[in-house]
Amino acid sequence: MRPLPGALGVAAAAALWLLLLLLPRTRADEHEHTYQDKEEVVLWMNTVGPYHNRQETYKYFSLPFCVGSKKSISHYHETLGEALQGVELEFSGLDIKFKDDVMPATYCEIDLDKEKRDAFVYAIKNHYWYQMYIDDLPIWGIVGEADENGEDYYLWTYKKLEIGFNGNRIVDVNLTSEGKVKLVPNTKIQMSYSVKWKKSDVKFEDRFDKYLDPSFFQHRDRDLGDEYGWKQVHGDVFRPSSHPLIFSSLIGSGCQIFAVSLIVIIVAMIEDLYTERGSMLSTAIFVYAATSPVNGYFGGSLYARQGGRRWIKQMFIGAFLIPAMVCGTAFFINFIAIYYHASRAIPFGTMVAVCCICFFVILPLNLVGTILGRNLSGQPNFPCRVNAVPRPIPEKKWFMEPAVIVCLGGILPFGSIFIEMYFIFTSFWAYKIYYVYGFMMLVLVILCIVTVCVTIVCTYFLLNAEDYRWQWTSFLSAASTAIYVYMYSFYYYFFKTKMYGLFQTSFYFGYMAVFSTALGIMCGAIGYMGTSAFVRKIYTNVKID
Repeated sequence: MRPLPGALGVAAAAALWLLLLLLPRTRADEHEHTYQDKEEVVLWMNTVGPYHNRQETYKYFSLPFCVGSKKSISHYHETLGEALQGVELEFSGLDIKFKDDVMPATYCEIDLDKEKRDAFVYAIKNHYWYQMYIDDLPIWGIVGEADENGEDYYLWTYKKLEIGFNGNRIVDVNLTSEGKVKLVPNTKIQMSYSVKWKKSDVKFEDRFDKYLDPSFFQHRDRDLGDEYGWKQVHGDVFRPSSHPLIFSSLIGSGCQIFAVSLIVIIVAMIEDLYTERGSMLSTAIFVYAATSPVNGYFGGSLYARQGGRRWIKQMFIGAFLIPAMVCGTAFFINFIAIYYHASRAIPFGTMVAVCCICFFVILPLNLVGTILGRNLSGQPNFPCRVNAVPRPIPEKKWFMEPAVIVCLGGILPFGSIFIEMYFIFTSFWAYKIYYVYGFMMLVLVILCIVTVCVTIVCTYFLLNAEDYRWQWTSFLSAASTAIYVYMYSFYYYFFKTKMYGLFQTSFYFGYMAVFSTALGIMCGAIGYMGTSAFVRKIYTNVKID
């Protein structure tokens, strides 16, 4: 018989190897899944890696674990799918036989030098867990744990296996990790195991059903998901924000601005306000005064829930925060207009009328809203109680710091209104009439949705970093949209207009600062309200011991 040519021979060898991988080895009992009494059962060690990085896995024995005393087995296990997934099963060296109980026994000893201890400490710090297999049933265990101070580290040294059988088949495997031993350099650590066989009523066809239950992956020894993250700060997440008086006033003002924007856009869609001179501004002033109870209700109730006692001061600040900002800017620009003898100068009588509206309309209505808010929704009915002592905030990555989150939070909300900003600016600063208020309503809805989604994501990242300072972060991350709008106004001024002179420049940047600030307060309030509902929801559903 002539030998095969070189290329053909290689191809034939590759095909034979592929065929061997694809075909199950019928000699191996774990492929047939049937056993005789006292027949060999193999415990395979698979991978080890960080619990929270699902795809980051390493060989089990890449950590300095020791191997059991049994050196050989009757078969080995690998298929093509396992090879492609990087699954490399290694024999544990543990002597396990079908229906044969094993009393607690030491199977190997680790000579723990400094290098090995450092490897285990690194694994414990990063919440490493490992995976094993018995008869193709996966088993998970945690490497070890640290003490509350994070100074001492402990290794689980005892594997307690409970194996359920139905007839001559294995239908269930459970692992309990015990034997916590402190990691001390230059010591010896004994690793032990035991096996308990129990008769089970689970059918062989149903043995994987328990893995389909989401609660199964809350580990038998401890819930690995609770090792750190947002659940750890349940006792501080509803702690009052810093400077609650200012914070609640901003939230109330933002809610009022949103109500004004919504109502004015709806009226403009119905009444065609652009056809009458000054009608848009008059409508906005009237609606702002009429919606003052909204400011008082949301600001006053929030201040009461946060334990604030100076509610009268909060009411005054909430009532006059936006009017003071607008009037202060207008009066400053008015002085420049008077100096230039411009027609934009506001008459003294008009300024007095505006002040009267603030004191005799806005303030009383705000008082009504504050009283209603404090009485109807001012009780701190939080789903979790607040700890007496604040929890220390751990160090975190630089990009998880609140300042970074705040700066990045406004990018997407600004992107959702970027195009519309050009048309609004053009209608206000150029000789164009804006009339597509239906599209503006759509943009407002999109802005609200994007803002809430972004602030929820930012808050979730912050809470996962065990930082419970989410109130100001959620507000400012949404309010930072104002920074990008104001930066865009610089671009618009220098590249889209030919404005010049002190008066026009002051007028433009002064009122753009007012517009941007008002938009930022509105976005901040929307972001906070949506995030507050999200935080309350997740901490209502979680079970806290």
